[in-house]
Amino acid sequence: MKIDARIRTKVLIEALPYIQKFRSAIVVIKLGGSAMEEESVIESILRDIVLVEAVGINPVVVHGGGKEITQALNARGIQGKFVQGLRITSAEAVQVVQQVLDKEINPKIVAKLDSLGSWARGISGTQVFKVKPQEPLLLPDNTKVDLGYVGDVVQVKTSLIRSCIDHQTIPVVSPLGSDNLGQTYNINSDIAAMELAVSLQALKLIYLTDVPGVLLDPNDKNSVISTIESSRVDQLINQNIISGGMIPKIRSAVSAVRKGVGQVQFIDGCYPHSLLLELFTDAGVGTLIIP
Repeated sequence: MKIDARIRTKVLIEALPYIQKFRSAIVVIKLGGSAMEEESVIESILRDIVLVEAVGINPVVVHGGGKEITQALNARGIQGKFVQGLRITSAEAVQVVQQVLDKEINPKIVAKLDSLGSWARGISGTQVFKVKPQEPLLLPDNTKVDLGYVGDVVQVKTSLIRSCIDHQTIPVVSPLGSDNLGQTYNINSDIAAMELAVSLQALKLIYLTDVPGVLLDPNDKNSVISTIESSRVDQLINQNIISGGMIPKIRSAVSAVRKGVGQVQFIDGCYPHSLLLELFTDAGVGTLIIP
């Protein structure tokens, strides 16, 4: 029993300088991947977020919903297509995307945070992100692909987010945007998290994914690259080490650190308490992106 008490004390002492470092700071946390698919995993993550807020850090949550969106589209006979990790979104599909994100996933996260003892507020990304249609993607073979109702962020309105922070409430934001005519657009959730972190000048942006970090060998979960310099990213993409859905994640991370976000980290949301390990321990976890 004495040994256990000593270990617990050591953990708290190790966490102290990190709590002091991050106290009153804004930390943007992107929820996505299979970390959102199991109730026990998402509850564990949200409990950790409640703890983070309780020690004086200001978490801002941005969530995805890829699997749920795909299921909803399939149920309506709408085929999902992706190019370089980005979803092609038709006029019909964007209505489904908004329904799933704003009416199903977002309220569920808010309700769970509230049940764990925090105050949370759901915010549609249409209230935060002003967008324009994203330019067609140019593929390596020089063909262009129109992504449809996918938006490029041109303005981030942070007043609602800051109001939540001022009132010790956790903002939970969906990755949607609207143009000047009020048309809704889908935004890649990794890019939405990056844009929000930059506008808030967050001290840290954390992507909770379904892998331990960027893997040198995709088949070896022990081959995590602990640190990646932004200048190396294109090389890793060309080598197919970074591929698929990781491409927009990493590129958004590079953009974040170059625009003033203190740190950007990719960690495995399915690993128990990975968020706390990253924030409050000497070792940390996952892959760190640096300028």
